[in-house]
Amino acid sequence: MAQRKKLKLAANIDGLGWNFVGWQHPDMPSDASENIDFYVQQAQLAEAAKFDTLFLVDVSHIGPGNIPHYLSMFEGMTIMSALSMKTERIGLSATIATSYTDPYNVARQVLSLDKISKGRASVNAVTSNPGGMVNFSRGHLTKADQYPMNREFMEILIGLWDTYEDDAFLRNKEHGIYLNPRKMHTINYKGKYFSVEGPLNISRSVQGRPVLYTAGSSATFMDHASSFTDGAFIYGQTMEDTVQVAQGIRTKLIQKGRRPEDFVVITSQNPIVGRTDEEAIAKYKELLAFHPRNSIPAPLFFGSAERVANQVQLWYESGAMDMLLVRQDHPHGLKNFVDLVVPILQQRDIFKTEYEGETLREHLEIPKPKFKQVW
Repeated sequence: MAQRKKLKLAANIDGLGWNFVGWQHPDMPSDASENIDFYVQQAQLAEAAKFDTLFLVDVSHIGPGNIPHYLSMFEGMTIMSALSMKTERIGLSATIATSYTDPYNVARQVLSLDKISKGRASVNAVTSNPGGMVNFSRGHLTKADQYPMNREFMEILIGLWDTYEDDAFLRNKEHGIYLNPRKMHTINYKGKYFSVEGPLNISRSVQGRPVLYTAGSSATFMDHASSFTDGAFIYGQTMEDTVQVAQGIRTKLIQKGRRPEDFVVITSQNPIVGRTDEEAIAKYKELLAFHPRNSIPAPLFFGSAERVANQVQLWYESGAMDMLLVRQDHPHGLKNFVDLVVPILQQRDIFKTEYEGETLREHLEIPKPKFKQVW
């Protein structure tokens, strides 16, 4: 059996965190979800630890019952563009809902981020939920429309990102030739939901295309992920559940002639870590002491640094994940993971000690796609 590539790590830049009460902690800025200095601090912390990428979960339909983080937070492409100027190597990923947004705009925004960051951009293209449709003049559509829209959207993204061949722009001042027009291509896409002629007005990415993810667990999700994307966010209640979903995607990839090692399976956890189990429990109890919404379930990755490192290693070696997305419940969740767990993973040669490339695809050890004129 071939040697598996090393574990990948992502940091969810999640402001106030993923619960109702963390914002009350004295060490958490109460405006963290819209505080650029806090985001920069978290991003640079993750980059110093050699995390492969940053990530941002997004929502577009809220109410007063949402967690505080969702009630006032930055838009994904905007914050990732800002963070690209404060980081040098770490990847940058935002989430977009294919049910709401326009594929031409998204293709242009993500590829612009990719150019600004010199090949570090990615996007998580998800179906989301019907509630958000009413904010984007699509309240007449239903849940049954979401996966067909998702498919069309990803086909268009890939086509637009291949508007230009790698050597299309000559930029020859001596002869006054800027572009070889034979290497610029339209897509002329006409679907049920989207109609896009192209071309896109930005040159091809240094990494071929920005990295494309999706998220879910259904059979249709698996089909879309294995057909179009470079990675997928999956979820399971237990490690065994998660392994089953991960193996299902890998089987689909093989059936479609793709190599599972060229694809990234991602799971998210919100570890609470201490130097000892008792220290981790004390941090958890800090959160439980806040009101009024103090019913925070204990995380799966929970306890001493050694214990959490063992859990991470087990999930990785079982095949449940290629990448761990670290979310934050406790205000020091990311820093504790970086300071206490990452060194153990590095000592065990599970996680890298240095960046070995410049682009996100190089970090993830997935190939640069060749130009493909689909239509």
